[in-house]
Amino acid sequence: MQIANVQLTNAQSADVWFGTMKVGNDGMDIGIYHSTLGLKDGALALPKLAIALNSPGFLAVNPNPALKQGVIYATTKIDGQHVIASLKAGADKSLELMNAKPIGENAGGACHVAVDATGKITVSVQYGSGTVSVFSLAEDGSITERTQLIQHVGGSKVVGNRQNSPHAHYCGFDGGNRYAFVCDLGLDRVKIYKIDHENRKLVEHGEAVCVPGGGPRHMKFHPGGKYAFVLNELAMSLSVFDYDASNGSMELKQTVKTIPDSSRDREVFNSASEILVHPGGKYVYSANRGNDTISVYAFDEVAGALERIQIEPVRGSWPRNINLSSDGNWLVAAGRDSNSAAPFKVDPDTGLLTYVRGSRYVPHPICVLFTGGGKQ
Repeated sequence: MQIANVQLTNAQSADVWFGTMKVGNDGMDIGIYHSTLGLKDGALALPKLAIALNSPGFLAVNPNPALKQGVIYATTKIDGQHVIASLKAGADKSLELMNAKPIGENAGGACHVAVDATGKITVSVQYGSGTVSVFSLAEDGSITERTQLIQHVGGSKVVGNRQNSPHAHYCGFDGGNRYAFVCDLGLDRVKIYKIDHENRKLVEHGEAVCVPGGGPRHMKFHPGGKYAFVLNELAMSLSVFDYDASNGSMELKQTVKTIPDSSRDREVFNSASEILVHPGGKYVYSANRGNDTISVYAFDEVAGALERIQIEPVRGSWPRNINLSSDGNWLVAAGRDSNSAAPFKVDPDTGLLTYVRGSRYVPHPICVLFTGGGKQ
């Protein structure tokens, strides 16, 4: 999802928020953590607990300029109900619960949440039930109501146990904010919806056919608007799609492997987790769990083709999420099983990553969100 960037020409740092998840009964303090990233040196401040919540795994920020990136949404559980919560950031970077709305009966917990460019609609997806929930947002960023619950049906059945039923895994919007996109790992499809802005609902529009058995997990658009990139969790591959913004259609163009087969063959288990596109559009990044690396790709915008140019260790374990600062100069990788967040310098001329040391402790981080000079 693309959001409005805040241009801070004299900014020395960006705010970084970490969504976390509870793993067993290890006694760690789970909630949303806040840190800052130095935009000159990549120094990551010691993260502090901004609010205690039950596994607030994925986060999104409201892009409405009037809210000054001060309202954040989280997937969480409150009073026994799976909800989407709206949270307001204070001057001290603590978070206060504004309100929360249930995701839907029998829908389960959400694995991803996104906000449209107007800041009036937020969408969550639920992996277990294969559902999509749509919420209406008030001017202050609070959630007014759930307007829709969409149930996906079917399954590609290419990969046993993982694709016998729908598993919605990502939701996002195109640059024109006309269409919403849901990656469904179980269907091997990206479901495409037209946004009904007046009623704050989604209308079924079409779908993009992904590689069989790929398991589409997350996707991002090229800043030029002509291409979409879909990360295939199960196949450990990355696909390029031609995108036609005039009718909201996607057509598969190219698929490349995130890591060599020789690396996969030496590992007990691995899967792809997150994809990013550099603000300049020349480079793409994806995270590899199990292999515990970040793959870097050069992108030829004329040919619409990717070439893998680097595989960089994350200096941690199980990189569930990665994110880029808005200037494209820094990348932060969250290691869920190593309880770590690691900063990397992005070479502006080559897109290559350099670890700058300074990893920080965060309990089981699974989402990295930049605000105040950063990008979701």
